[in-house]
Amino acid sequence: MSDTQHEEAHTGPIKNPKQLLFAVLFSFVIPIFAIIGLVLYVTSADKPAAGAVNPEKAIAQRIQKVGMVEIRDANRPLKSGQEVYAAQCAACHTAGAAGAPKLADAEAWSARIKTGFEALVHSALKGKGAMAAQGGGDFNDTEIARAVAYMANSAGAKFSEPAAPAAAGAPAVEVKAEAAPAVAAVAVSAAPATAPATAAAPMVTAATGEALYKQACQACHVAGVAGAPKLGDKAAWSARLSTGIDALHASVIKGKGAMPPRGGSQASDAELRAAVEFMTASVK
Repeated sequence: MSDTQHEEAHTGPIKNPKQLLFAVLFSFVIPIFAIIGLVLYVTSADKPAAGAVNPEKAIAQRIQKVGMVEIRDANRPLKSGQEVYAAQCAACHTAGAAGAPKLADAEAWSARIKTGFEALVHSALKGKGAMAAQGGGDFNDTEIARAVAYMANSAGAKFSEPAAPAAAGAPAVEVKAEAAPAVAAVAVSAAPATAPATAAAPMVTAATGEALYKQACQACHVAGVAGAPKLGDKAAWSARLSTGIDALHASVIKGKGAMPPRGGSQASDAELRAAVEFMTASVK
């Protein structure tokens, strides 16, 4: 009688091996899932908001312009074909970089000349192959057409250099859509009586440098044309970076190797520096 009571007093809730197995599993599995849930909760709570890691970049994206206003004098003397070639086209067409037909190379130009002057001008304005639209420059359509005539004529064509269009008598104000596809490119004429005396200088931002790179620099720096360091190529940029941003900026302004002064563009010093900083930032 006393032995039976002693055994019942020491009997626990686990009475067989199956109950023991369940007890062991629950004692490990439930705490593990609880710890995982706690970690996920803590990490999600500490996750930084969008733009908190790099606030300067977030601000630049928010204030990025959706259009660019340019005031051009419609009566300014137009550049000749040779001048446009020297400023914009020589970088590729002198050495035949990226398949560009060399100046005065009759064999390379013969098939192109057969397509006609209009087709050649269309390719130059819209871009073809590694060549960006308008060769990546900032000349007007007539000046680009003159450059095409100059190059084609050097290889045996007999194209006439386009004449300057009739003067409108007032500066033209152009609004170009850049970031927002809904903004259409339009041109309006500003009356001399209401035209502002001075135009406010556009703010130069990181977005300005990227836009100038896409407009004037990528034709050579994407494919490494004529020894141009490719965008994002750390090995090609390492020696150049050691000279400093100021030295790189000065090289762009003066021109170096196959690159013409200012990269063949009409950008300001501040805009050129922004483009240099955009390219160097890709390898930092």
